[in-house]
Amino acid sequence: MESLLKERFRGFLPVVIDVETAGFNSQTDALLELAVCPIEMDEHGHCFPGEVNGFHIVPFEGANLDPKSLEFTGIDPYHPLRLAQAEDQALGQAFKPVRQALKRYECTRAVLVGHNAHFDLGFLNAAVERTGIKRNPFHPFSCFDTASLAGLAFGQTVLARACKSAGIEFDGHEAHSARYDTARTADLFCAIVNLWTELGGWPPPAVENA
Repeated sequence: MESLLKERFRGFLPVVIDVETAGFNSQTDALLELAVCPIEMDEHGHCFPGEVNGFHIVPFEGANLDPKSLEFTGIDPYHPLRLAQAEDQALGQAFKPVRQALKRYECTRAVLVGHNAHFDLGFLNAAVERTGIKRNPFHPFSCFDTASLAGLAFGQTVLARACKSAGIEFDGHEAHSARYDTARTADLFCAIVNLWTELGGWPPPAVENA
């Protein structure tokens, strides 16, 4: 039942985001990859990942490209086969399924879910500001951090180790791709939320008084 998701997070729609960047400074360093995955919910109040959409992004004009960051991610920003697009185009496409999910679940705002979420939110906000995009569907400062949630639930804060503790397969060779990390973060977030529900931490309204 779609109303359950609206009730679960105070009208917020959780949307998992991961970014790959050319450094740590959201104001000066290039945003190179972005992936988004709205969280869905079934009629029993259990969360599951929606569709993952990923985008390769052309560095904005004047962007800093830290060689150490590029070596770590393995991204060549100007490789001809990246099929990268400008920030405004990528954000416009990324926000489309988010707005559709907001309407479907009758939620008021998307809230970013990320592993060390403030890093991703900082780069997202900076890109929105640079491109002048209107109607940003995401809350400007609230977020759900799976590093903190996994630390509470499993005693692990590293994504790969947290996934292993949750019984989620994690391929280290695929890590540091925005699409892959978004998919695994979505799996982890849903596992934690569903575990909390199963433990009685949040009975769905439909069965609360049963």
